[in-house]
Amino acid sequence: MEITLVIPTYNRYELLRRALASVFAQTQQVDEIIVVDDGSTDDTVQITKDFPSITYIHQENRGVSAARNAGIQKAKNEWIAFLDSDDEWHPQKIEEQTQFHSNNSDIVMSYTDERWIRDDKEVKVPKKYAKVGGEIFQACLSHCIIAPSAVLMHKSLFEEYGYFDEELEVCEDYDLWLRTAFSEKIGLVNKKLITKYAGHPEQLSFKHWGMDRFRTQALEKLLQNCQDEVKCERIRQELLKKYALLLKGARKYDKMADIKFYEKRVENLQ
Repeated sequence: MEITLVIPTYNRYELLRRALASVFAQTQQVDEIIVVDDGSTDDTVQITKDFPSITYIHQENRGVSAARNAGIQKAKNEWIAFLDSDDEWHPQKIEEQTQFHSNNSDIVMSYTDERWIRDDKEVKVPKKYAKVGGEIFQACLSHCIIAPSAVLMHKSLFEEYGYFDEELEVCEDYDLWLRTAFSEKIGLVNKKLITKYAGHPEQLSFKHWGMDRFRTQALEKLLQNCQDEVKCERIRQELLKKYALLLKGARKYDKMADIKFYEKRVENLQ
């Protein structure tokens, strides 16, 4: 089982060094490491001297989805792992997932549980992000329960279900995992094998209000191509719930254009 790791990054040189240190500390090494620099203006290019064995790709700033997609397309191996440059892997991460897939050859995507650190203190992961394995489509509808850094998946899944949507500024992972989980069983290695850090200003989620605005885009796309009556209804109900919340916010702040848009979407879905 040969694995390519894809790390997208943008102006996170010091965090990237920490992330890569966790990769080289693995009890089982990956076979290829691709760092995709999405137009950094800091010292990120220095990473090639710090870690000479990596493959470094520089592109104009096009967003995290474009960076991940570039790495996937460059990958030499059939199995793809991801690591966000502000996260860390725990030492047994790759070994545990490799063993999982050896024991479950019918499952071609897995993820792990995670540890959260905010402002240098460990925080409890909210219940809504509880991890489940197998048929997880329903569990994925409301929020993104799968962290990209926790994922190991076969390259054929991108050919089957598409790549990360480069039109989505955020929630691109939610979008792809939903498309995949719609038809595939997703394996869970139920151990905390990554650490996610929050509280630093580079986080994409800090730059966007109302994340459900992007989740509804992903759900609308999925509903357009939905052929499963039960799952179609689940998507519709989730959209109605999210649009109701967005409409409430729009009314609170008298955003007339948003009010009209969300009212129309609710009307069309009922």
